[in-house]
Amino acid sequence: MIDELVRFGILLDLSHTGSKTANDAMAYMEETYPGIPFIYTHSVPAGLYKSEPNATARGCYRAIPDDEALRAANSGGYVSPTFTEWMMDGVWPEDISPKQAADMIDYYVKLVGVDHVGLATDDMFSTELVVDFATKNAAMYDDGGYMIDAFNKGATGNGELAKILAAITDDLWERGYTNEDLAKIYGGNKMRVYAQVWEGKPPEQFVAEHPERLRLRQEFRDYFHSR
Repeated sequence: MIDELVRFGILLDLSHTGSKTANDAMAYMEETYPGIPFIYTHSVPAGLYKSEPNATARGCYRAIPDDEALRAANSGGYVSPTFTEWMMDGVWPEDISPKQAADMIDYYVKLVGVDHVGLATDDMFSTELVVDFATKNAAMYDDGGYMIDAFNKGATGNGELAKILAAITDDLWERGYTNEDLAKIYGGNKMRVYAQVWEGKPPEQFVAEHPERLRLRQEFRDYFHSR
């Protein structure tokens, strides 16, 4: 399957895989397709929560350890945190705060560098259907009951990005992030990786062409905005 993904220029996203599957896939990519990035599109950093006083021994199965995030970054890819409350092991807020969301971004930037971090939405607007399904089918989740416990602790929000992005931006500015940094995190890094995998453009070529891409985007936006 990975061979077909690469052949058709489709990104390998490891966010919903377990560690064994993820590491096997990464090893295959590194050996067979060196130089082609792979990514985690919506995964929280396990390292940010492992020292929480109330953290579980096993942790959230959707969180990824530092070594996996670094491996994706070393491939040229990126990691994007998802602001999903039930995944925040030991914290489980009902509504994630802008600071808590910024902490996720900042953790990844300090770990892998600003050129390899993105932003995930994963917005469902309501977890009602997820909670209902997971509760009725708990045996399907090999997580030791983690997700149901998190829901029962009140972590049933969605971290809707549209609701907190402005405040996240303010927080990151206060931490010293520049507009150039935010442009990378908020979409530039993804565009670079997409161009590399889908279009076969080396990163340096994408960087050189980026101003023209932005000009064309603005031209289309201006032309079609009133239509």
